[in-house]
Amino acid sequence: MDDSLKFIEGLKTRNINLLKSVPKADLHNHFTMGGNKDFIYKKTGKLIRTLSYKLKSMGEMGRWVNENVGDIFKDKEGRKIAIDSCFQQANEDNITVLDIGENVWALDGIYGGDINELVNAFYSSREKYAPYTRLSFQIGLSRYCSVESLLEWSEAFFEQDCFDSIDLYADEFAQPIENFKPLYRKAREKKLILRAHVGEFGSADDVMRAVEELELDEVQHGIAAAKSQKVMNFLSDNKIRLNICPTSNIKLSRVYSYKDHCIRKLFDNGVIVTINSDDVLVFGNSVSQEFLNVYISGLFTAEELNEIRLNGLK
Repeated sequence: MDDSLKFIEGLKTRNINLLKSVPKADLHNHFTMGGNKDFIYKKTGKLIRTLSYKLKSMGEMGRWVNENVGDIFKDKEGRKIAIDSCFQQANEDNITVLDIGENVWALDGIYGGDINELVNAFYSSREKYAPYTRLSFQIGLSRYCSVESLLEWSEAFFEQDCFDSIDLYADEFAQPIENFKPLYRKAREKKLILRAHVGEFGSADDVMRAVEELELDEVQHGIAAAKSQKVMNFLSDNKIRLNICPTSNIKLSRVYSYKDHCIRKLFDNGVIVTINSDDVLVFGNSVSQEFLNVYISGLFTAEELNEIRLNGLK
């Protein structure tokens, strides 16, 4: 049985183990919150419980993380456990393309300014825990940092040839999107995949403006685009992919349920979408479970979800 038939069968029979055996991508994973809970428990003795209720804001999520995860990933040793646990999670769920990376501020803040040590932390972990996973290595930018600091910290990253993508995250409203154009110009020159978090809490117009200003190839979340036919047409016409995380959107009160998720409307309007995990430690779902939950809700057919799976592997 080929992978597509196996995946479709896994959905129709609700066989999570069969789904886990099929190659998938996870293109929206924050590795410090994207790891395997059992692995972390064995390494640290820290039992992290899955979020059991809906949050109302990113601030509330931050407080939950502080209370339930704490500072176990804040130093170099803890960071390595986070990276290892993320690749362990990828291996168990047959994630064959994993897009994760490090915050540029961590170069000095955690790795003592040694870019080679930072890079090796990820590649050595992949070789040990997920040798069949392709690391799509990301340069991470936080909106909370000044552009001047981001430009300074990112220089060492841009000098490397191992990075594949760049992503901008944190509070969408922390700074105007235009502020980050110098960083994205550099990333474009390096031929990186250009991504940014936008349209999770913001508007459809915010999604379109971010794509235009930063010349994005992909959008992390971007679900607000479903509120505008103009923006959906724009994304479809320009083949801008949205890397969506259904459970995250539900638990952060951006949508009510899987059955009501706007990914259906985006898909029907020709927008390329993928399904991803976001923060496994918080929301509790592997990518396989994300697909299964969406299928059980009746939002997509098994064949349509296989198309979405393949979107992530292209």
